[in-house]
Amino acid sequence: MTRSPALGQEKHVALRHGDVRYFDRGEGRPVVFIHGVLVNANLWRHVTPDVADAGFRCLTLDLPLGAHETALHPDADLTPTGLADLIADFLDALDLRGVVLVANDTGGALTQIMLSRRPERVERVVLTPSDSFDYFFPPAFRPLTLLAQIPGSMRPLAAFLQVRALHRTPLVFGGLTKYPIPRAIVDSYTAPAHRQPGIRRDLRKVLRAVHSRYTLEAAEKLRAFDKPVLLVWADEDRTFPLRLGRRLAALLPDARLVQVADSYAFVPEDQPAVLVRHILAFVGVMAD
Repeated sequence: MTRSPALGQEKHVALRHGDVRYFDRGEGRPVVFIHGVLVNANLWRHVTPDVADAGFRCLTLDLPLGAHETALHPDADLTPTGLADLIADFLDALDLRGVVLVANDTGGALTQIMLSRRPERVERVVLTPSDSFDYFFPPAFRPLTLLAQIPGSMRPLAAFLQVRALHRTPLVFGGLTKYPIPRAIVDSYTAPAHRQPGIRRDLRKVLRAVHSRYTLEAAEKLRAFDKPVLLVWADEDRTFPLRLGRRLAALLPDARLVQVADSYAFVPEDQPAVLVRHILAFVGVMAD
């Protein structure tokens, strides 16, 4: 298995960055799901079915963040602003309107940056624990940005990620999920960079460009973002502490913070049913 069938039909769209894969399930107003670095659309496999069944069209991107399977153009802009523009270009290419964006981890940072630049198609936003402010990356993962400055460094990183004994340690997924991720899903996250030089090239470009100046600049602009935002934050998460969610709630003009128990940063993995309930309550007024 590369991607869960629960995500829906596999589709592709040609963007200026290259060919981007996404998954499409359900009908109705669009809900677009955004993941973070070194994971892919599978992060949302337990969330999209119930949201789609409630009357929404769920579109789940496979972003070029190191666990994708088709390398982008060699000259693709994979800086944070370039990736934020990729998300906006995707919404434009499919002519999606009144979009609900749901994001996690690095995807939350990219969403914030996109909203500070091209928010026109977005109606509502759900942010689960995400990079924000000076946490881009959070301290535990900042060495990745330094490692990426070294040519050839992605090959040993990809090999490191193949060691199954390390997957439950804080160095890999142990600090992001309270409960183990199924092996097939982890393999879908770690295998592409191990197998394909083009994926390693994309990953290095992404990691080299990460810097908190992007999220800090976005935060200042988001003071004027007046669309509803729901912050669904894990109260046990140490990667993205609850204080970040509270800070975002204070910054955004129309934001509400809810806390999720028994979860770390990957709320879609640890507590998907709880997340679904919060999403549906938040967008329920928009349902047909």
